[in-house]
Amino acid sequence: MFDIVGKRKWYFLLSSVLITLGIIAMIISLTRFGTLFRLSIDFTGGTLWELRFPQPVTPAEVREVFVDQGYSDTTVQTTTDGYTALIRCKPLEPEVKTQIAQILFDKFGKAEELRYELVGPTIGALVTRTAFIATIAAALVILVFIILAFRRVPNAFRYGVCAIAAMVHDVLVASGFFALMGLIAGWEVDALFLTAILTVIGFSVQDTIVVFDRIRENIPKRRGEPFEVIVNRSLLETLHRSLATQLNAIFVLVAILLFGGQTMKQFASVLLVGMISGTYSSIFNAVPLLVSWELGDFGRLFRRRADKRAAA
Repeated sequence: MFDIVGKRKWYFLLSSVLITLGIIAMIISLTRFGTLFRLSIDFTGGTLWELRFPQPVTPAEVREVFVDQGYSDTTVQTTTDGYTALIRCKPLEPEVKTQIAQILFDKFGKAEELRYELVGPTIGALVTRTAFIATIAAALVILVFIILAFRRVPNAFRYGVCAIAAMVHDVLVASGFFALMGLIAGWEVDALFLTAILTVIGFSVQDTIVVFDRIRENIPKRRGEPFEVIVNRSLLETLHRSLATQLNAIFVLVAILLFGGQTMKQFASVLLVGMISGTYSSIFNAVPLLVSWELGDFGRLFRRRADKRAAA
């Protein structure tokens, strides 16, 4: 029988490295932009302007027009065919908007206005507060649910805590990835990012509970076997189901990422990273963490470090 649980130290090490890289990216963002992520106009307030031109344009060409008018922090994204430009900038006064539009029309031809939105910063604050409350509430409900569902298993509280720990791991990995892309590619946090994170939370716990449920079934059947062996057996028995379920969702996200257009790219990317992290954490973090807790690994680790400090 392949020993997944026995190599748990390496899984914890890999997760620690990934999370640390994400935290470093957030710290760099904090020093550079004043926030952990680059914030979109959903949070800062501004203008979202989508134009379709009669000829292909490049983001640099369109952005140059805004920079010349004093809007140096403007970001521009274009679709795959290059005809449609999504422009994000500070709020535009009506006369300034008309002036910039005329310059764009003179340079690239008369464009069709697909969208023009002015978003105030209060929307961003409301979305952030709601998402934070929703995340805390979801974590508490999940913890209570798992404790009740696994009440016949010894130390049911530990199952709930390990599931929440895996969920936090997935949120940190997905958030760290986005912070990194904010530094590299200029990605900005918007309402879709929060939606993606909440979706990742749901999928993360779902897969973890499947494995925990098999452990609960195997404990009375395998009396006399070490807990570590029972857990490893349960992991192997559910591995194909976990991978099949998650891979189906991952394939759909890859298709959206490839063919869903520019506006869906960031949303699909965060979901994809979160799904992959959720699949990994449910198998290689949540369950091994439960084993480490049951076997007292953390207590021995802390005692060993305390002994080394005392000897030094």
